[in-house]
Amino acid sequence: MKRLIENTQETGKATLLVIQGVDLGTRFQLGTEPAGVGRGVRNEIRILDTEASRQHAMITYKNGSYIITDQNSSNGTMVNGTQIQSTRLSNGDHIQIGRSLLLFSSQAIDEDSRYMAEKIDLISSEDPNQSSITHEVNHEFDSVVLDTADVSGIIQQQEVQNDLQALYRITEAAVSPTISQEELLKRILDLTINTVGADRGCMLITDPHTGEIQPQIFSSRAEKKSGARMPVSHSIVDYVLNKKQGVRTSDAQRDQRFEGGRSILQAGIREAMCVPMQGRHELMGVIYVDTTTSHPEMLLKNGAVEKFSEEHLRLLVAIGRQSALAIENYRFQNAMLKAERFAAMGQTIATLSHHIKNILQGVRGGSYLIDMGLNKSEEDLVRKGWNIVEKNQNKIYHLVMDMLTFSTERKPALEAGSINTPVKDVYELMQARAEECGVQLKCEPDPDLPESVFDHEGIHRAILNIVINAIDAVEGLEQGIVLLETRYLAKPDQILIMVSDNGPGIPEDQISKIFNLFESTKGARGTGIGLAVSQKIIREHGGEISIESEAGKGSRFTLTVPRLDEDHPQATLSNL
Repeated sequence: MKRLIENTQETGKATLLVIQGVDLGTRFQLGTEPAGVGRGVRNEIRILDTEASRQHAMITYKNGSYIITDQNSSNGTMVNGTQIQSTRLSNGDHIQIGRSLLLFSSQAIDEDSRYMAEKIDLISSEDPNQSSITHEVNHEFDSVVLDTADVSGIIQQQEVQNDLQALYRITEAAVSPTISQEELLKRILDLTINTVGADRGCMLITDPHTGEIQPQIFSSRAEKKSGARMPVSHSIVDYVLNKKQGVRTSDAQRDQRFEGGRSILQAGIREAMCVPMQGRHELMGVIYVDTTTSHPEMLLKNGAVEKFSEEHLRLLVAIGRQSALAIENYRFQNAMLKAERFAAMGQTIATLSHHIKNILQGVRGGSYLIDMGLNKSEEDLVRKGWNIVEKNQNKIYHLVMDMLTFSTERKPALEAGSINTPVKDVYELMQARAEECGVQLKCEPDPDLPESVFDHEGIHRAILNIVINAIDAVEGLEQGIVLLETRYLAKPDQILIMVSDNGPGIPEDQISKIFNLFESTKGARGTGIGLAVSQKIIREHGGEISIESEAGKGSRFTLTVPRLDEDHPQATLSNL
C-alpha cells in the first residue's frame, strides 16, 4: 500500500475532512503521491460509503495544486455542487462522493496566524484628546444598511444590492465548515476588504483567558510577503472597545487618535475605519481597515477625496457583528466537542471498569478453588478452578483485542484465500464452548465459494464475535441451534457469511442501536464492543452487516463482503 507522504513545504499540509457520511470526522493527509479515493481497500483515502465506487476518484498533485479526477464512477464526483470530470481543488472546496461530503483544506492560507499577527503594529498615542473622527455608528444599528429607504439619498440602489450581496457572502463564510478559527476569520476579512474597497485590514481578537486584545488576522491587497507592517493605533482600538461604536476618519494622518510616532505618516494612511466585534454576550475584538491611496469616488466640500462612506461604516459594523457571532459559535463548538470527549472518556472508563471487575471476580473465584485444591491435594478441585481461570483469561484476551481493533485506524492485511477458511476455524474453535452451553453449532460452507482477497485475522474476529453472541443468545434453551453458512452471489459479486440462531430474537427498538459502542443486550455478560468491532472490520472491507430478527424465532446476521479478486489480481497482491 502506498503511504501518503506529508510534504509541508510543497503541499501546505492539505487535508480532506469528512464532514458528512459514514466516516464523519475522519481526516486524510494529502501528499505529493497520487491518492485514490473510493470504497476499495487499495485506496489511500478509504470512504466506507456504500454509494461510492470501489475506485471512485483520483487526487494528484501537480504544479503546486491538487487535481481531482473522476474514475468513471457510478454516481459521479461533485465539487461544490457541480459534477466534474477533472478540476483543480481550492481551499474550502466541498467534494461529494456518494452520500459523503469531504472538505478540502490547504492550511497555507496566504500566511499562517503567527506571520499575520506579526504584520500588525499596534501603536500607542500620547495625546488622545483631539480627534477628527467624522462618523460614529453604534453596533446596535448594524441592520441600518439593509434599509434602502434610509440610504436612497446617499447611494444608489445598486450599491445597496452590492452590500446585501456582500453580507450574504460573509454570512455564508461564517457558517461554512473550517479547520481553524484563523481560517474562518481570514475568509471574512478578505471578503470585507474587497467589499469596502480597503487596501489593508486586520482583526484584533480578545483572548478568552486573559481578556487582552491581540493581533490575529491580517490581509492586504498588496504583495503578501512584503516586509511592511500595518500600523494600528492602540488609542483608537481602546476608543472603539470602550464606546462599542464603529468609527471612521477621512484624514488619519491628522487624526490625533491615530497618532503613533511616524508610523501613520510613513505608511501613508489616508482613511481608516474601526468597528467592534460585538457578540451575544461579550466583545470579541475589533476589525480595522484602511486605505493608503486616494480615491475619486466621493468629493468633500473642501475638495478632498473620500473612499469610505457612512454606509461603508454601517456595513462594516454589520460585518463585525457577524464575525463575533462566528467566533462565539466556533468556541462553543470546541467547548462542546471537548465536553463530549470527556464524557465519552468517562463512559468508556466506567464501562470497561465494570467488565474488568466482573472478569477479575471470576479469576479470584477460580484462584480460590485452585488454592483450596492444592492445600487439600485434590486434583479435581484444582482442575475445576483452573477451568474458571482459563475461561476468564480468554475473556480478558477478547476484550483487549476488541478494544485494540476498534480504537485504531488500520488497513486490512490482504491475502488471497477462501473465506471458508476463517469460517471453519471459528466453527472448530467454538465447538467446545457450544457443547459446554448445551448448544448445537452447525457449519455449512458453500463448497463452490470462489477465492477472494481479504484480511484473514480481521474476518476471523468479525465472525467470532457474532458467533459468540449467537451462542450466548440460545444458551439454556432446550434445543439451541447456531448455524454458520457461506454463500456467493455472482451478479453483485459478493460473498455472504450468515450466522443464524433460534433464540428469543432481538427487540425491534434495539436493532438500530445494536452496533453502538457499549450497547449490549446481554447484561453483565456482554461488553458492548464485539458487534461494533465486527461492523468496523466488515466496513474496512467495503461491506456491511444486516440483521433479520423475529421475536421468539431467532435472528440472522448477514456479513456481506465484496469479492476483491477482480480488483486485485494475483500479480499485484504483494503491493497491497
